[in-house]
Amino acid sequence: MISPLGSTRGSTRAGKVPSPRESAEETAAAGTTVDHLTETYRQHYRSLLGLAALLLDDTASCEDVVQEAFIRVHSARSRVRDPEKTLAYLRQTVVNLSRSALRRRILSLKLLSKPMPDMASAEEGAYDQLERDDLIKAMKGIQRRQREVLVLRYFADMTEAQVAETLGISLGSVKAYGSRGIAALRVAMEAGQ
Repeated sequence: MISPLGSTRGSTRAGKVPSPRESAEETAAAGTTVDHLTETYRQHYRSLLGLAALLLDDTASCEDVVQEAFIRVHSARSRVRDPEKTLAYLRQTVVNLSRSALRRRILSLKLLSKPMPDMASAEEGAYDQLERDDLIKAMKGIQRRQREVLVLRYFADMTEAQVAETLGISLGSVKAYGSRGIAALRVAMEAGQ
Protein backbone atom coordinates (compact mmCIF):
# COMPACT_ATOMS: atom_id res chain seq x y z
CA MET A 1 0.00 0.00 0.00
CA ILE A 2 1.37 3.46 -0.93
CA SER A 3 0.98 6.26 1.57
CA PRO A 4 -0.85 9.32 0.25
CA LEU A 5 1.69 11.55 2.01
CA GLY A 6 4.71 9.58 0.89
CA SER A 7 7.47 8.44 3.18
CA THR A 8 10.83 10.03 2.61
CA ARG A 9 12.60 8.93 5.76
CA GLY A 10 11.09 5.55 6.44
CA SER A 11 9.95 6.80 9.86
CA THR A 12 6.29 6.87 8.86
CA ARG A 13 4.60 3.65 7.98
CA ALA A 14 2.38 3.40 4.94
CA GLY A 15 -1.00 4.96 5.67
CA LYS A 16 0.13 6.55 8.94
CA VAL A 17 -0.18 10.34 9.22
CA PRO A 18 2.98 11.85 10.75
CA SER A 19 2.63 13.54 14.10
CA PRO A 20 3.23 17.32 14.35
CA ARG A 21 6.55 16.62 16.06
CA GLU A 22 7.71 14.36 13.18
CA SER A 23 6.64 17.02 10.66
CA ALA A 24 8.60 19.72 12.52
CA GLU A 25 11.70 17.51 12.69
CA GLU A 26 11.47 16.75 8.96
CA THR A 27 10.99 20.45 8.17
CA ALA A 28 14.01 21.41 10.29
CA ALA A 29 16.06 18.65 8.67
CA ALA A 30 14.98 19.86 5.23
CA GLY A 31 16.83 23.15 5.68
CA THR A 32 16.71 26.70 6.93
CA THR A 33 13.21 28.01 7.52
CA VAL A 34 11.91 31.23 6.03
CA ASP A 35 11.43 32.63 9.55
CA HIS A 36 15.08 31.90 10.42
CA LEU A 37 16.25 33.50 7.18
CA THR A 38 14.06 36.56 7.87
CA GLU A 39 15.55 36.90 11.33
CA THR A 40 19.05 36.50 9.91
CA TYR A 41 18.23 39.26 7.44
CA ARG A 42 17.13 41.59 10.23
CA GLN A 43 20.19 40.92 12.36
CA HIS A 44 22.97 40.74 9.77
CA TYR A 45 21.94 42.81 6.74
CA ARG A 46 24.12 45.78 7.72
CA SER A 47 27.19 43.70 8.50
CA LEU A 48 26.87 41.89 5.15
CA LEU A 49 26.39 45.25 3.45
CA GLY A 50 29.61 46.44 5.10
CA LEU A 51 31.41 43.30 3.94
CA ALA A 52 30.31 43.94 0.36
CA ALA A 53 31.30 47.63 0.70
CA LEU A 54 34.87 46.65 1.51
CA LEU A 55 35.04 44.37 -1.51
CA LEU A 56 33.19 46.70 -3.91
CA ASP A 57 33.33 50.46 -4.27
CA ASP A 58 29.78 51.75 -4.66
CA THR A 59 26.74 51.51 -2.41
CA ALA A 60 24.28 50.47 -5.11
CA SER A 61 26.37 47.45 -6.11
CA CYS A 62 26.81 46.49 -2.46
CA GLU A 63 23.07 46.58 -1.83
CA ASP A 64 22.45 44.58 -5.01
CA VAL A 65 25.00 41.95 -3.99
CA VAL A 66 23.58 41.54 -0.48
CA GLN A 67 19.98 41.37 -1.73
CA GLU A 68 20.98 38.81 -4.36
CA ALA A 69 22.76 36.78 -1.67
CA PHE A 70 19.59 36.64 0.43
CA ILE A 71 17.53 35.71 -2.63
CA ARG A 72 19.90 32.88 -3.51
CA VAL A 73 20.03 31.56 0.04
CA HIS A 74 16.24 31.73 0.19
CA SER A 75 16.03 29.73 -3.05
CA ALA A 76 18.53 27.18 -1.79
CA ARG A 77 17.48 27.11 1.86
CA SER A 78 16.73 23.39 1.71
CA ARG A 79 20.46 22.79 1.11
CA VAL A 80 21.45 24.71 4.25
CA ARG A 81 20.66 21.86 6.60
CA ASP A 82 22.10 23.48 9.74
CA PRO A 83 20.40 26.82 10.49
CA GLU A 84 23.52 27.89 12.41
CA LYS A 85 25.43 27.89 9.12
CA THR A 86 23.03 30.25 7.36
CA LEU A 87 25.17 33.31 8.13
CA ALA A 88 28.34 31.60 6.91
CA TYR A 89 26.53 30.57 3.73
CA LEU A 90 25.38 34.19 3.27
CA ARG A 91 28.90 35.56 3.81
CA GLN A 92 30.32 33.15 1.25
CA THR A 93 27.58 34.12 -1.20
CA VAL A 94 28.31 37.84 -0.68
CA VAL A 95 32.04 37.25 -1.30
CA ASN A 96 31.34 35.20 -4.43
CA LEU A 97 28.81 37.70 -5.82
CA SER A 98 31.25 40.55 -5.12
CA ARG A 99 33.93 38.72 -7.07
CA SER A 100 31.50 38.24 -9.95
CA ALA A 101 30.55 41.92 -9.88
CA LEU A 102 34.21 42.90 -10.00
CA ARG A 103 34.84 40.52 -12.91
CA ARG A 104 31.93 42.03 -14.85
CA ARG A 105 33.16 45.53 -14.05
CA ILE A 106 36.69 44.76 -15.24
CA LEU A 107 35.34 43.28 -18.45
CA SER A 108 33.15 46.32 -19.06
CA LEU A 109 36.11 48.65 -18.41
CA LYS A 110 38.15 46.76 -20.98
CA LEU A 111 35.36 47.16 -23.51
CA LEU A 112 34.63 50.78 -22.58
CA SER A 113 36.41 53.27 -24.83
CA LYS A 114 35.64 56.52 -23.00
CA PRO A 115 37.40 57.42 -19.73
CA MET A 116 35.62 57.22 -16.40
CA PRO A 117 34.64 60.54 -14.74
CA ASP A 118 37.00 61.93 -12.10
CA MET A 119 36.37 61.28 -8.43
CA ALA A 120 35.25 64.12 -6.14
CA SER A 121 38.08 66.18 -4.65
CA ALA A 122 39.46 65.22 -1.25
CA GLU A 123 38.67 68.69 0.09
CA GLU A 124 34.96 67.84 0.23
CA GLY A 125 35.37 65.39 3.09
CA ALA A 126 36.59 65.60 6.66
CA TYR A 127 39.93 64.28 7.89
CA ASP A 128 38.39 60.92 8.82
CA GLN A 129 37.02 60.56 5.33
CA LEU A 130 40.48 61.27 3.91
CA GLU A 131 42.02 58.56 6.04
CA ARG A 132 39.26 56.16 5.04
CA ASP A 133 39.84 57.02 1.38
CA ASP A 134 43.58 56.39 1.80
CA LEU A 135 42.84 53.02 3.39
CA ILE A 136 40.39 52.05 0.66
CA LYS A 137 42.91 53.10 -1.99
CA ALA A 138 45.62 51.08 -0.28
CA MET A 139 43.25 48.11 -0.01
CA LYS A 140 42.60 48.27 -3.74
CA GLY A 141 46.35 48.16 -4.35
CA ILE A 142 46.96 44.86 -2.58
CA GLN A 143 46.32 41.41 -4.00
CA ARG A 144 42.70 40.25 -4.19
CA ARG A 145 43.16 37.31 -1.83
CA GLN A 146 45.02 39.45 0.72
CA ARG A 147 42.19 42.01 0.60
CA GLU A 148 39.55 39.30 1.06
CA VAL A 149 41.38 37.83 4.07
CA LEU A 150 41.82 41.25 5.71
CA VAL A 151 38.20 42.25 5.13
CA LEU A 152 36.80 39.00 6.52
CA ARG A 153 39.28 38.86 9.41
CA TYR A 154 39.15 42.45 10.63
CA PHE A 155 35.92 43.94 9.32
CA ALA A 156 33.63 40.91 9.54
CA ASP A 157 35.43 39.95 12.78
CA MET A 158 35.82 36.34 11.75
CA THR A 159 38.38 33.99 13.23
CA GLU A 160 41.18 32.73 11.04
CA ALA A 161 39.46 29.33 10.89
CA GLN A 162 36.19 30.94 9.73
CA VAL A 163 38.04 32.93 7.08
CA ALA A 164 39.74 29.75 5.87
CA GLU A 165 36.40 27.96 5.64
CA THR A 166 34.67 30.89 3.91
CA LEU A 167 37.38 31.30 1.28
CA GLY A 168 38.09 27.59 0.94
CA ILE A 169 41.81 27.90 1.76
CA SER A 170 44.02 26.49 4.49
CA LEU A 171 44.53 28.14 7.86
CA GLY A 172 48.21 28.67 7.06
CA SER A 173 47.25 30.47 3.84
CA VAL A 174 44.94 32.77 5.81
CA LYS A 175 47.80 33.66 8.16
CA ALA A 176 50.23 34.20 5.28
CA TYR A 177 47.80 36.32 3.23
CA GLY A 178 46.87 38.32 6.33
CA SER A 179 50.48 38.99 7.31
CA ARG A 180 51.52 39.94 3.78
CA GLY A 181 48.38 42.05 3.34
CA ILE A 182 49.03 44.05 6.51
CA ALA A 183 52.68 44.58 5.47
CA ALA A 184 51.57 45.74 2.00
CA LEU A 185 48.98 48.07 3.54
CA ARG A 186 51.56 49.56 5.88
CA VAL A 187 53.92 50.26 2.97
CA ALA A 188 51.14 51.73 0.83
CA MET A 189 49.85 53.94 3.65
CA GLU A 190 53.34 55.23 4.49
CA ALA A 191 54.05 55.93 0.81
CA GLY A 192 50.81 57.92 0.57
CA GLN A 193 51.82 60.30 3.41
